[in-house]
Amino acid sequence: MLIAVAGGTGLLGSRVVAALAAEGHGVRALSRNPPPTPLPPNAEHAQVDLVTATGLDAALQGVDAVVDASDGPPNRKAERIFVGGTRHLLAAGKSAGVRHHVCVSIVGCDQIPTTYYELKARQEREVEAGPLPWTILRATQFHDLVADVFRTAAKTRVIPAPRFPLQPIDVHAAARRTVETATGEPRHARLDTAGPEIRTAPELARVYKEQTGRHAALLPLPLPRKLGKALRAGHLTNADAANQDSPTFERWLAEASTRAEAR
Repeated sequence: MLIAVAGGTGLLGSRVVAALAAEGHGVRALSRNPPPTPLPPNAEHAQVDLVTATGLDAALQGVDAVVDASDGPPNRKAERIFVGGTRHLLAAGKSAGVRHHVCVSIVGCDQIPTTYYELKARQEREVEAGPLPWTILRATQFHDLVADVFRTAAKTRVIPAPRFPLQPIDVHAAARRTVETATGEPRHARLDTAGPEIRTAPELARVYKEQTGRHAALLPLPLPRKLGKALRAGHLTNADAANQDSPTFERWLAEASTRAEAR
């Protein structure tokens, strides 16, 4: 089985490529730039541009399934990737005879009134209306993203901590779930995968401070009415999709610290 991974050099995509290769599948990592580190032995790279469709037809030749793990900036410019790029990927996949298109999305993206999430919801609709058998796999926020937000804020000695629930997941666990989805039959449905526990943003911020020893004040932060209401309603979480294969945020931080010390 040959699987192409769009965004195959990114945070999630690179882990999906590695997990597929470890299972013995043929893998083709698609990205605009060369991979920053060597790919696994049974993986190859194809240079493509989702926005212009450059290289897509050749890159999808002989491919059985496509995983779209591409990402875009947190603003309106992401439309060119999430909407236009998805159309190009689906059209090229149709021409190449791809049998399964897997779109990686975000839990609750159709409920959160921000540009980025609205564009992810539009991407999902493109896939649903597209010409290929499909599955949409929604994941919650990755531990890496949550930690990066806290790390950046801590530099100012203040961590904004609005009170709403999150359910962060380890990117490796999300990658393994993506592999299970891509190597299975198209579901023509949305599936969710989420972290093992639901915690409020202030709780996660306190965990980050304790684990890293950062000195920063937690600042309760009001959110705009529509956005605040959506976040407080728990739309970024799904208790029924808790993935116990993922470490908690606290354990992930501890393991990350151990890895850093071992270097």
